[in-house]
Amino acid sequence: MPHGPSLGTPLVPPLVTDADIRAARDLLAGVVRPTPLEYSRALSERVGQEVWLKCENLQRAGSFKIRGAYTRMARLSEEEKARGVVAASAGNHAQGVALAAQLLGIAAKVYMPLGAPLPKLQATRAYGATVEQTGLTVDDCLVAARAWADETGAVLIHPFDHPDIVAGQGTCGLEILEQCPDVRTVVVSAGGGGLLAGIAAAVKAERPDVKVVGVQAEMAAAYPASLAGGRPIPLEKMATMADGIAVGRPGDVPFALVRDLVDGIEVVSEAALSRALLFLLERAKLVVEPAGAAAVARLLEPGGQAVEGPVVAVLSGGNIDPLLLLRIIRYGMVAAGRYLSFAVQVPDRPGTLARLLADLAETDANVVEVRHGRSEAELFLDEVEIAVELETKGPQHRELVLRTLAERGYRPHVR
Repeated sequence: MPHGPSLGTPLVPPLVTDADIRAARDLLAGVVRPTPLEYSRALSERVGQEVWLKCENLQRAGSFKIRGAYTRMARLSEEEKARGVVAASAGNHAQGVALAAQLLGIAAKVYMPLGAPLPKLQATRAYGATVEQTGLTVDDCLVAARAWADETGAVLIHPFDHPDIVAGQGTCGLEILEQCPDVRTVVVSAGGGGLLAGIAAAVKAERPDVKVVGVQAEMAAAYPASLAGGRPIPLEKMATMADGIAVGRPGDVPFALVRDLVDGIEVVSEAALSRALLFLLERAKLVVEPAGAAAVARLLEPGGQAVEGPVVAVLSGGNIDPLLLLRIIRYGMVAAGRYLSFAVQVPDRPGTLARLLADLAETDANVVEVRHGRSEAELFLDEVEIAVELETKGPQHRELVLRTLAERGYRPHVR
């Protein structure tokens, strides 16, 4: 869903300038590491353009968030630092705030959703922050964090809606320009918009000809409607595996920059996110969380608008629960036509299972698991259900397996 703002001078003075971003980079020297820019031959071949991966998943604390969190917190007064800080996050901002607080000697409390991934919870606590879980979304946690700030005087470190946060995230954009001087398109995931706004501000200040494209999860995409309406508009509901960009309302500060500087906002499906994560694991040997894979998901989508290369896709984070990773790998393989799970009801007679497996062997599919059940309510007394999980070689092979089963008299129920 593209959105095309003007590329000229914004109607109002920018909230974050190139000078702000360069000052943030000076502040972050020795704190963050310039992350690698890796060429992806596999992705370049798929896209038809030269594609580079900006590996913020390899940043300290596993995402770009330390850039903005440290910039914001280092600029607090001594009196503010003494009062401590409070934050709300699904995980990456939590770790960025906790690490920055540890480095700066500031007490930190972080509110995280009830469903936050366990590794993100553990890492946040390991950096020394106090963690409290509440609500189901980052927006719920922000309500609790603001209440705590009002009650105690702690300084709220917003995950995206502050000029210092955006300036810190923008230092990633400066690195992109230096590492890939001939870049023509930058693709960035977006939730509240801090990273997208910061990169756009940094890139457009020096290279207004470079296109900057934001990517949101289809089931948590607040920007398209907000841009169409001319103001941040909250979503009524969200449902996405990409918890790092599951934000119901764009921030005021990033919204203004995105509106004036970003060349398009597009959305990707859950299946596309899974395929992208699997692609990065297999072809780039990089562990990336669903939110961090959104830019690559956009590039892999066949129906997306053409992009001009060289392209830089930002991998915004790599903090993923291993259990979620297992589920996503399977989901991604199903979406790519490389995994098939089905059940058939057959007569409960000796040799039936062996016959089914022999029929599957003829299709050259790899059987991963077989389950044999007699207790399902819909079965007749002389029937048995056989559930099978297979590895297939792609969509065409998957269809061949199903067609062969039908030709042999089975009625597979795909799961």
